[in-house]
Amino acid sequence: MKDMIIGVDLAKRVFQLHGATTTGHVAFRKKLKREQFRRFMAEHTSCLVVFEACGSASYWAREMAKLGHDAKLIAPQYVRPFVKRQKNDAADAEAIVIAARQPEMRFVSPKTEDQQAKAMLFRGRERLVHQRTELVNALRAVLYEYGHVFPAGIGHLKRIEAVIEDSNCDLPNLITVECRDLLAQIAEKTDRIDEKTKALKELAAGTETARRLQTMPGVGPLTALAVEAFAPDVSQFKRGRDFAAWLGLVPRQHSSGGKERLGRISKAGQTDIRRLLIIGAMTRIMGRARDKIPSESWLGRMLARKPKMLVAIALANKMARQLWAMLTKNADYRDPVLATAA
Repeated sequence: MKDMIIGVDLAKRVFQLHGATTTGHVAFRKKLKREQFRRFMAEHTSCLVVFEACGSASYWAREMAKLGHDAKLIAPQYVRPFVKRQKNDAADAEAIVIAARQPEMRFVSPKTEDQQAKAMLFRGRERLVHQRTELVNALRAVLYEYGHVFPAGIGHLKRIEAVIEDSNCDLPNLITVECRDLLAQIAEKTDRIDEKTKALKELAAGTETARRLQTMPGVGPLTALAVEAFAPDVSQFKRGRDFAAWLGLVPRQHSSGGKERLGRISKAGQTDIRRLLIIGAMTRIMGRARDKIPSESWLGRMLARKPKMLVAIALANKMARQLWAMLTKNADYRDPVLATAA
């Protein structure tokens, strides 16, 4: 039954299924428990199985592929317009099928086990960084209550520690003990962050794709690994600009009546890669790196008349398009100026 589409609304224990033909004829509606769902799909003839791109969706897509089915994922925002009236599991499953029947529908590539493992390690490090930042801000807040003001940032931690350990410190004993406890927690988080950073760098050093990506200025091991872990197969993008748009690095459009209106970047895509590319772009235009930028170049002219953050975002957009070219052509980075001269 190759013309059959089964939409599955995933949950922890009970799954809602909606089966219909490609012409829209409803074949069945079922509510199955996890193991019942697996048995049902194992006995069902090969068909198209569609899930919303959510937690465990990639796992179930891989499981369906093992059973001989064609599995696809759809972003939830593309399913939502097809939900009829009230929202419930049955309506969601039906909406998934209706969305999958649209000829222009865009699907999400399921992640491999290796991609998900790298993504989990990456997210684990990010979680620790956020927790450490929370602890540092809590420490600053405690000291602020006693007249000691410190700027935000982990870089000022040694100054804070010097104040707490000063023998002439005017802090009450209870506050000193609390601050030392916060410093110990921050040190513990820092050690764990360093361990995960080392593990991520070792992973990045072990793949040819990550090595190739790091030949671009502003792209380090974490950025390269994030592209490997979170980005789909870039060959599905027709051009580099499509990849930049997927990352949310292109202007949001408010065009109407033939008049083009462009706003800020859409931020509609993968957050981690976009953030790291912007950070990498900033390293190419700040400090000593800026002195090496020719004033007559595109980047030099932008820096002369635009704010640094705007230039960094424009450069990140260009870096995304260059990454697409490197990945599709399996080539290392080539400086555009030198390539033109050659």
